[in-house]
Amino acid sequence: METMVELVETLMSNRANVRNIGTVAHIDHGKTTLSDSLIAAAGLINQDLAGKVQMMDYEDQEQDRGITINAANISMAFDWKDQKYLVNLIDTPGHVDFTGEVIRAMRAVDGVILLVDAVEGVMPQTETVIRQALREYVRPVLFINKCDRIIKELNATEQQMQEKFIKVIAKVNTLIERNAPEQFKNEWQVSIQKGTVAFGSAKRKWGVSAQYMQKSKISFKQVYEYLKNEKEDELAKISPVHEVVLQMVAEHLPSPVKAQSYRIQKIWGGDMTTQPAKDMMTCDPKAPITMVVTDVSVDPHAGDVATGRVYSGTLAPGSIVNLLGAKREVKVSKVGVYMGNDFITISKAEAGNIAAIVGTKDIYAGETVAENKDVKPFESFMSNAEPVMTVSIEAKNPKDLPKLIEALRKLSKEDPNLRTTINQETGEHLLSGMGELHLEVNTYRIVNNAKIEIQTSPPIVVFHEGIEGESAVLEAKSPNKHNKFKIKVTPMPAPIFEKLSALTTPLGKIKFKNAESIAKCQSVGFSTDDSKKVWAVEGTNALIDRTRGITALHEIRELVIQAFKDAMEEGPLAKEKCQGVLVELDDAVLHEDSIHRGPAQVLPAMTRGIYACMLQAGTMLYEPKQLLAVTVPEDQLGAASRELGGRRVQITEMRQEGDSSIIIGKAPVKELIGFSSAMRGATQGRANWTAEYYGYELLPRDIQGKTVDEIRKRKGMPAEVKNWQFFLE
Repeated sequence: METMVELVETLMSNRANVRNIGTVAHIDHGKTTLSDSLIAAAGLINQDLAGKVQMMDYEDQEQDRGITINAANISMAFDWKDQKYLVNLIDTPGHVDFTGEVIRAMRAVDGVILLVDAVEGVMPQTETVIRQALREYVRPVLFINKCDRIIKELNATEQQMQEKFIKVIAKVNTLIERNAPEQFKNEWQVSIQKGTVAFGSAKRKWGVSAQYMQKSKISFKQVYEYLKNEKEDELAKISPVHEVVLQMVAEHLPSPVKAQSYRIQKIWGGDMTTQPAKDMMTCDPKAPITMVVTDVSVDPHAGDVATGRVYSGTLAPGSIVNLLGAKREVKVSKVGVYMGNDFITISKAEAGNIAAIVGTKDIYAGETVAENKDVKPFESFMSNAEPVMTVSIEAKNPKDLPKLIEALRKLSKEDPNLRTTINQETGEHLLSGMGELHLEVNTYRIVNNAKIEIQTSPPIVVFHEGIEGESAVLEAKSPNKHNKFKIKVTPMPAPIFEKLSALTTPLGKIKFKNAESIAKCQSVGFSTDDSKKVWAVEGTNALIDRTRGITALHEIRELVIQAFKDAMEEGPLAKEKCQGVLVELDDAVLHEDSIHRGPAQVLPAMTRGIYACMLQAGTMLYEPKQLLAVTVPEDQLGAASRELGGRRVQITEMRQEGDSSIIIGKAPVKELIGFSSAMRGATQGRANWTAEYYGYELLPRDIQGKTVDEIRKRKGMPAEVKNWQFFLE
């Protein structure tokens, strides 16, 4: 292994030949199998085991379930056209519940291999991952996988096979056209002629591209004949998949030097005229260290191991760096690279590479690590997906409670898409995640990895509260009756709501009369005048000050903002988060003595006033939905449709692909609890499906009351929802 370590260290410094890449795709389209072929070509596993060993799926749950759960890193050395290349590869999950892993991986890479199943074509999760990559200015190349299925299952002619490819390429290019950065909309289009499209079978280890055909002297007609006559093993010798893919990676995906010149201005967000910006844009290894952490794992011996992308400088054991978010200085004790699950120690990691560091206790994914503590931290990860399901967890044995708290802390550190909270009324630990599988995987980790016996509740869905109309201007009084606040709420205008919903990074703290904050508010659609009056934005809710000439209002500004945030965090119907509420402070009467307008007076007055306005305006529950794509054999279509119909699924598209039908529809997350076993039972286990986060939509009116009652009962709240006048008393 020593020679491999030395080789990796040497190649890290030749930035022109470094490639930081990821594999992205819809679930089960062949990412991990393709990764195996590249790993075998680098000499890290036996060629015969490629595709079977699934090296990047190192956790037992991944092997058992046959899916990727963790984004896994590996650094590999290759020879291509008499030059040595270092490929830092991240194999990402395709399941919607682990979307967060994909988003974080995109910060570390400069290019992706997008895999698409030749028969299934572009699926919902394909669209999601390509959007995530392009949002981070990551360049894609396309690999159309499982091409043997076209002949075996569809019995297609050579002409039909080509038409199938053209259809997939056109769909991918439409997505690139819609989502790519303006300056790359044309350049990043994938094409057979340019050599940015390849097709093949990762499992059978053959691949073909127009560029590689010039080397292998093989025609498309011959490829078709090999497949028709089931001679894929022979084809794999003439045109091995790893060489075809490696050519695309080496010749079409950018080096870190090239990529950082345009990526930094998008993902960093600081002043591009400063020295740190120049250091990162030129990928300077002699500059001060700047690194973004994209993944954290907790090693029982080494502690927190933070993996990320080094944008400038050179990391080495003993480096003194600052954690900009945590505002503290740490000393790096070890530097290394990951080979799947194995951490390999190296003596240094230069700018432009993906590396891991040890010695940074309590670090989190998204943290900026920098030598210069005055550098602006990187933008947070660009995702608008949020946890939609919760389970409560209790240790069966009370003496295991400290171990459970530690296990939950470790899980939320490793996976920022998990949220752990404590129910203040019951003392239960609540674990919130992206879906049923996400929670299942993490409760399994608590039981099997942390060795704690636990009891879990059935999954609970996270709802939102929103308003239907606008309220009158209502007056709320402080408990001492010396302060009065006139408040009004209106639904957030649709264009602003959509922009706030689509924001992948929150607007952040709104500073009073600050030019940058005013510009941020204008960017999401507030008028110039309103942008100067916005006091706070919380999710898709905003607080606007419409008062005039009230002395001392600025003294309680922070209290008013805190009350607004508290109200938006727990709405009046069922203490669920609020969405799309525009709160306007119309007028205020304040006691002249500051002692009579402290937190105990302002906070309850404002919060209760907002609740009264929301209830008067008509507060409704909104439920989370997922876009469901179900692939089912034709003879099971009726059974699958009935199962979906019974779960309030709104079907938006149905299409035929060979002898299978694909049903796409919007499904309420609440109705997807227990869906897996029910759908398998209904279709004799022959249906496959995937889902992606779709957002929140209004819960049907006929089940609003029943659902509110259920939530209030579960949370130990009084059964009756108080009317709006109650909050003004």
